[in-house]
Amino acid sequence: MFDIEIQRCTRRCAATGQELSAGEEFYSVLVPDGKEIQRQDYSITAWGEPPDNAIACWKSRMPDPAENRLNWAPNDVIRHYFEELGKNGDPQHQDTRYVLTLLMIRRRIVRLEEVDRQHKDRQKLVVYCPKNETEYQVPVMEPTPERIVEIQDELAKLLFSETA
Repeated sequence: MFDIEIQRCTRRCAATGQELSAGEEFYSVLVPDGKEIQRQDYSITAWGEPPDNAIACWKSRMPDPAENRLNWAPNDVIRHYFEELGKNGDPQHQDTRYVLTLLMIRRRIVRLEEVDRQHKDRQKLVVYCPKNETEYQVPVMEPTPERIVEIQDELAKLLFSETA
Protein backbone atom coordinates (compact mmCIF):
# COMPACT_ATOMS: atom_id res chain seq x y z
CA MET A 1 0.00 0.00 0.00
CA PHE A 2 1.10 3.55 -0.66
CA ASP A 3 -0.23 7.04 -0.16
CA ILE A 4 0.08 9.66 -2.88
CA GLU A 5 0.46 13.34 -2.08
CA ILE A 6 -0.99 15.50 -4.84
CA GLN A 7 0.11 19.07 -4.58
CA ARG A 8 -2.29 21.98 -4.70
CA CYS A 9 -2.50 24.34 -7.64
CA THR A 10 0.70 26.35 -8.01
CA ARG A 11 -1.27 29.32 -9.38
CA ARG A 12 1.31 29.50 -12.18
CA CYS A 13 1.31 28.13 -15.72
CA ALA A 14 3.82 25.25 -16.02
CA ALA A 15 4.61 26.22 -19.63
CA THR A 16 4.96 30.02 -19.34
CA GLY A 17 5.52 30.63 -15.63
CA GLN A 18 2.84 33.35 -15.68
CA GLU A 19 0.55 33.72 -12.69
CA LEU A 20 -3.01 32.45 -13.12
CA SER A 21 -5.46 35.25 -12.24
CA ALA A 22 -8.63 34.99 -10.16
CA GLY A 23 -11.48 33.80 -12.39
CA GLU A 24 -9.13 32.54 -15.11
CA GLU A 25 -9.79 29.07 -16.53
CA PHE A 26 -6.86 26.65 -16.62
CA TYR A 27 -6.06 22.97 -17.12
CA SER A 28 -4.41 20.64 -14.61
CA VAL A 29 -2.79 17.31 -15.34
CA LEU A 30 -1.36 14.55 -13.12
CA VAL A 31 1.71 12.79 -14.49
CA PRO A 32 3.97 10.14 -12.95
CA ASP A 33 7.50 11.24 -12.08
CA GLY A 34 9.33 8.20 -10.77
CA LYS A 35 7.48 7.18 -7.60
CA GLU A 36 5.82 10.59 -7.34
CA ILE A 37 2.74 12.03 -9.01
CA GLN A 38 3.28 15.59 -10.21
CA ARG A 39 0.54 18.14 -10.81
CA GLN A 40 1.07 20.63 -13.61
CA ASP A 41 -1.25 23.57 -14.26
CA TYR A 42 -1.55 25.29 -17.65
CA SER A 43 -3.22 28.48 -18.83
CA ILE A 44 -5.84 28.04 -21.56
CA THR A 45 -3.52 29.57 -24.16
CA ALA A 46 -0.59 27.30 -23.23
CA TRP A 47 -2.65 24.08 -23.08
CA GLY A 48 -2.43 21.61 -25.94
CA GLU A 49 -3.14 17.95 -25.24
CA PRO A 50 -2.46 15.96 -22.08
CA PRO A 51 0.79 13.97 -22.14
CA ASP A 52 0.51 10.31 -23.18
CA ASN A 53 1.43 9.21 -19.66
CA ALA A 54 -1.17 11.45 -17.97
CA ILE A 55 -3.11 9.80 -15.16
CA ALA A 56 -5.81 12.48 -15.16
CA CYS A 57 -6.53 15.95 -16.45
CA TRP A 58 -9.28 18.46 -15.79
CA LYS A 59 -10.31 22.04 -16.45
CA SER A 60 -10.81 24.46 -13.56
CA ARG A 61 -11.29 28.12 -12.81
CA MET A 62 -8.93 29.97 -10.47
CA PRO A 63 -11.02 30.93 -7.43
CA ASP A 64 -11.67 34.55 -6.65
CA PRO A 65 -11.02 35.26 -2.96
CA ALA A 66 -13.86 37.81 -2.96
CA GLU A 67 -16.45 35.20 -4.03
CA ASN A 68 -18.41 32.91 -1.75
CA ARG A 69 -16.55 29.78 -0.75
CA LEU A 70 -17.82 26.27 -1.42
CA ASN A 71 -17.83 23.70 1.36
CA TRP A 72 -17.69 19.98 0.76
CA ALA A 73 -20.39 17.66 1.94
CA PRO A 74 -19.20 15.40 4.81
CA ASN A 75 -16.89 12.57 3.72
CA ASP A 76 -19.50 9.95 4.61
CA VAL A 77 -21.98 11.59 2.21
CA ILE A 78 -19.40 11.66 -0.59
CA ARG A 79 -18.49 8.01 0.03
CA HIS A 80 -22.16 6.99 0.11
CA TYR A 81 -22.81 8.71 -3.25
CA PHE A 82 -19.71 6.97 -4.69
CA GLU A 83 -21.02 3.59 -3.50
CA GLU A 84 -24.49 4.27 -4.94
CA LEU A 85 -22.96 5.08 -8.33
CA GLY A 86 -21.18 1.71 -8.19
CA LYS A 87 -24.33 -0.21 -7.26
CA ASN A 88 -26.51 0.85 -10.14
CA GLY A 89 -23.87 -0.16 -12.72
CA ASP A 90 -25.21 2.50 -15.10
CA PRO A 91 -22.56 2.93 -17.84
CA GLN A 92 -23.64 6.56 -18.26
CA HIS A 93 -22.38 7.32 -14.74
CA GLN A 94 -19.05 5.46 -14.85
CA ASP A 95 -17.24 8.65 -15.83
CA THR A 96 -18.89 10.46 -12.89
CA ARG A 97 -17.73 7.71 -10.53
CA TYR A 98 -14.20 7.94 -11.96
CA VAL A 99 -14.09 11.72 -11.44
CA LEU A 100 -15.56 11.31 -7.95
CA THR A 101 -12.83 8.74 -7.19
CA LEU A 102 -10.17 11.30 -8.12
CA LEU A 103 -11.83 13.84 -5.82
CA MET A 104 -11.96 11.27 -3.02
CA ILE A 105 -8.26 10.54 -3.46
CA ARG A 106 -7.52 14.25 -3.21
CA ARG A 107 -9.73 14.57 -0.11
CA ARG A 108 -8.03 11.46 1.36
CA ILE A 109 -11.32 9.63 1.74
CA VAL A 110 -9.72 6.77 -0.18
CA ARG A 111 -6.13 6.10 -1.15
CA LEU A 112 -4.85 4.89 -4.48
CA GLU A 113 -3.38 1.41 -4.11
CA GLU A 114 -2.53 0.80 -7.76
CA VAL A 115 -3.49 1.41 -11.36
CA ASP A 116 -4.44 -1.96 -12.85
CA ARG A 117 -3.19 -1.92 -16.45
CA GLN A 118 -3.75 -5.60 -17.24
CA HIS A 119 -6.19 -4.74 -20.00
CA LYS A 120 -4.89 -2.07 -22.37
CA ASP A 121 -8.32 -0.83 -23.30
CA ARG A 122 -9.74 -0.91 -19.74
CA GLN A 123 -7.51 0.37 -16.94
CA LYS A 124 -8.81 0.42 -13.37
CA LEU A 125 -7.93 2.43 -10.31
CA VAL A 126 -7.71 0.25 -7.23
CA VAL A 127 -8.51 2.38 -4.18
CA TYR A 128 -8.85 1.54 -0.51
CA CYS A 129 -11.14 3.21 2.03
CA PRO A 130 -9.76 2.88 5.57
CA LYS A 131 -13.07 4.07 7.11
CA ASN A 132 -14.99 0.97 5.98
CA GLU A 133 -11.91 -1.17 5.18
CA THR A 134 -13.10 -1.73 1.63
CA GLU A 135 -11.19 -1.91 -1.64
CA TYR A 136 -12.84 -0.62 -4.81
CA GLN A 137 -11.94 -1.10 -8.46
CA VAL A 138 -12.98 1.86 -10.58
CA PRO A 139 -12.69 1.76 -14.39
CA VAL A 140 -10.77 4.70 -15.85
CA MET A 141 -13.38 6.53 -17.90
CA GLU A 142 -12.08 9.83 -19.28
CA PRO A 143 -15.12 12.07 -19.86
CA THR A 144 -15.50 14.15 -22.99
CA PRO A 145 -15.08 17.93 -22.61
CA GLU A 146 -18.86 18.37 -22.79
CA ARG A 147 -19.41 15.67 -20.20
CA ILE A 148 -16.81 17.26 -17.88
CA VAL A 149 -19.01 20.35 -17.59
CA GLU A 150 -22.06 18.17 -16.85
CA ILE A 151 -20.17 16.19 -14.18
CA GLN A 152 -18.86 19.36 -12.53
CA ASP A 153 -22.37 20.80 -12.38
CA GLU A 154 -23.81 17.54 -11.03
CA LEU A 155 -21.18 17.17 -8.30
CA ALA A 156 -21.41 20.86 -7.37
CA LYS A 157 -25.17 20.59 -6.89
CA LEU A 158 -24.89 17.40 -4.84
CA LEU A 159 -21.70 17.80 -2.81
CA PHE A 160 -21.08 21.52 -2.24
CA SER A 161 -22.79 24.31 -0.35
CA GLU A 162 -21.94 28.01 -0.46
CA THR A 163 -20.89 30.08 2.54
CA ALA A 164 -20.06 33.75 2.71
